Amino acid sequence: MALSRARKDELVAGYEALMARAPHAFLMGYQGITVPQVTELREKVRASGGTYLVVKNTLALRAIDGKALAAFAERFTGMTAVAFTEGDVVALARTLTQFAKDVPAIQFKGGLVEGRPIAAEQVKEIASLPGRDELIGKLVFLLQSPIVRLARTLLAIPRDFVAVVDQIRKKKEEVA
Repeated sequence: MALSRARKDELVAGYEALMARAPHAFLMGYQGITVPQVTELREKVRASGGTYLVVKNTLALRAIDGKALAAFAERFTGMTAVAFTEGDVVALARTLTQFAKDVPAIQFKGGLVEGRPIAAEQVKEIASLPGRDELIGKLVFLLQSPIVRLARTLLAIPRDFVAVVDQIRKKKEEVA
């Protein structure tokens, strides 16, 4: 069924609105995937804070013209889907790679991280990174560690002084 010119323009505008604002995106081929699998993938991507969009290649090429995803113009061939997020890129990459392990029909074609193109092989590397919350926790620990050591050192001075005075008192009591 052919699309009308108005419907094509509407799709291009929708693609532009969705893909232009997302700094993180992954381009995938999905030939051979079943409808229940696509539904499951959409749910998992949504749960990780992302969006999964099956695109018409010619319309998607018009939508990404001049945008960061234009670096992958030659990869918009065959059955193409884009998963993108404005949030945690590691969570989305982890979700997609775990799903791709179970469903080998998913093939990565490339992606964007912070608006910069990455190769398809790097998606797995990104998925193996710690999540945003874990990195923030490690940073807080590293920032907190010197402060805690300083506080312990400062508290040790009066504690040690009291211990020395107590030992002197005990010796005087023994002598007397």
